[in-house]
Amino acid sequence: MTPVLSLGETPLANRLLTDEQLDTPEPTWPLDLAWCPACALVQITETVPPETLFSDYAYFSSFSDTMVAHAQSIAQRLMSDRELGAESLVVEVASNDGYLLQWYREAGVPVLGIEPAQNIAKVAREERDIPTISEFFGKDVAKRLASDGQRADVIHANNVLAHVADLNGVVAGFREMLKPNGVAVVECPYLKDLIDHVEFDTIYHEHLCYFSLTALDRLFRSHDLEIVHVERLEIHGGSIRIHATPPGAEPVRESVRSLLAEESKWVDNSESYASFGTRVENLQKTLVGLLEKLKSDGKRVAVYGASAKGSTLLNFFGIGKDQIDYVVDRSTVKQGHYTPGTHLKIYDPERLTEDQPDYCLLLTWNFAEEILQQQQQFRDQGGQFIIPIPEVRVA
Repeated sequence: MTPVLSLGETPLANRLLTDEQLDTPEPTWPLDLAWCPACALVQITETVPPETLFSDYAYFSSFSDTMVAHAQSIAQRLMSDRELGAESLVVEVASNDGYLLQWYREAGVPVLGIEPAQNIAKVAREERDIPTISEFFGKDVAKRLASDGQRADVIHANNVLAHVADLNGVVAGFREMLKPNGVAVVECPYLKDLIDHVEFDTIYHEHLCYFSLTALDRLFRSHDLEIVHVERLEIHGGSIRIHATPPGAEPVRESVRSLLAEESKWVDNSESYASFGTRVENLQKTLVGLLEKLKSDGKRVAVYGASAKGSTLLNFFGIGKDQIDYVVDRSTVKQGHYTPGTHLKIYDPERLTEDQPDYCLLLTWNFAEEILQQQQQFRDQGGQFIIPIPEVRVA
């Protein structure tokens, strides 16, 4: 593999700390990005055991209004387009707290969630009445479920392929569970957007892989699945949504052919990746320089978003207590904890209007529109947001 960018040794991005853990050494792992010319996959080089990452997890999709609305939209569309009903089955791999499957269940469509994080699966079962099994999905799990009669009309996999070490096992599992006319609907951050918009902070140990359509096409074909449609989405800083079926179930649309042709101009060209690291360094100089100037001018700066991408940015850029006072996050699960590596305490967003710092560094920039609306009072009182990606700007 060809090296693309090294982010050094970093702690796990979602391993938030308690008061008792602050004095305990944090484990770190190398975080290096590389490109494989053979299969076009961009990936990190170190795989942390999934049990370490996901058995207990701090990310709940339902805390984002944008994610819930996004899920509702695709669910309603698929129910209409594929005429799903009481005899259908919709499965989601990495189903989180039921934020997506709830829309099918409310419409009377049977659902099954597969979520390895037991704390999150419990919320899906108890608070949303979503049947959920706590396992890591793969070919063996799919075979067992299919033999029990649970064959799927639709399999959703939103932002999960990037997290998977056994890509072949998961995609083979899709093939095992799908009905002959079923479809796997898979969303993942898009490699072209990551490169074009300098989204280096989406690189962390949970995100093993960064996909182009070319890499996905090669992967799915190797497991007797055909990508028949692709959409580019704005969510998460730029994503793609693919629709994959058993061969011949549906015609391949022009969207697939045209995007593959577009990617052929850059995806297998090493020069496409060579300048990425330089652009990240330039972004670091700009952001750190701004924060240091604000501090020297006596300004106070907080952070919005105890996110995984925020952890990558803070740790790699060396931003911590010297520049930042504290962090706020809407997730009640994260409040009261401390950020990995930088040990900044996390509070409720209400603290912004109560304490009124001068600036707030928005690390969950992928939800900027939603958060800026939620924090209108903070802005009306004179507070300003610093949005770091794709280039530093103040809003």
